[in-house]
Amino acid sequence: MNDVLKVTDLRRSFTQGGVTIEVLRGVDLSIAPGEMVALLGPSGSGKSTLLQAVGLLEGGFEGSIRILDEEAAKLDNDGRTRLRRDALGFVYQFHHLLPDFNATENVVLPQLVRDVVEADAKVRAEALLTALGLGHRLDHRPSQLSGGEQQRVAVARALANQPALVLADEPTGNLDERTSDVVIDEFIRLVRGEGSSALVATHNERLAARMDRVVRLQDGVLVAV
Repeated sequence: MNDVLKVTDLRRSFTQGGVTIEVLRGVDLSIAPGEMVALLGPSGSGKSTLLQAVGLLEGGFEGSIRILDEEAAKLDNDGRTRLRRDALGFVYQFHHLLPDFNATENVVLPQLVRDVVEADAKVRAEALLTALGLGHRLDHRPSQLSGGEQQRVAVARALANQPALVLADEPTGNLDERTSDVVIDEFIRLVRGEGSSALVATHNERLAARMDRVVRLQDGVLVAV
């Protein structure tokens, strides 16, 4: 099977005060089916910029991004939205759960966007949350959950539509070390169990060490670690 993700010569620059800043200077990256890759780099190195590019969240990039053999540059807005919806899952440093919906509903909603029958979406949501140790918290709203529980709901939401690729941006950045380790364990177990690939931007060396491969963003390009 071909790579889930193939990025070739990806470039991104910004202009501030008349000065051009090159953030990505020709990034090349391939991720195989089921492979989990850690993305390291200091703050400001462009990790989030790279994830936004791969996540088809903004334009202004040069180069090629192929997801499941589809070239993103050849898609219009509707095409990119479809590819993002069908192929990608997102986990951020802050959970971004909808506060007025309970844990189950937060995981059901992205499935409804994909036209999954609500009853089936609820079964899927409850199964994912239970697998993450939240079977007793299904009806709790985010404000009633701990930080670690909120982030586990976010992981379940990211996997709700069985994405080919999960993009995670500092998924344990807001958690203490003990809670972080729990979330790491559950994240890796569930992603592998679902057969998804993952690209995880992190400062957490313990998380990076458990990935299949580690790459570092350095001077705008990726180098193997």
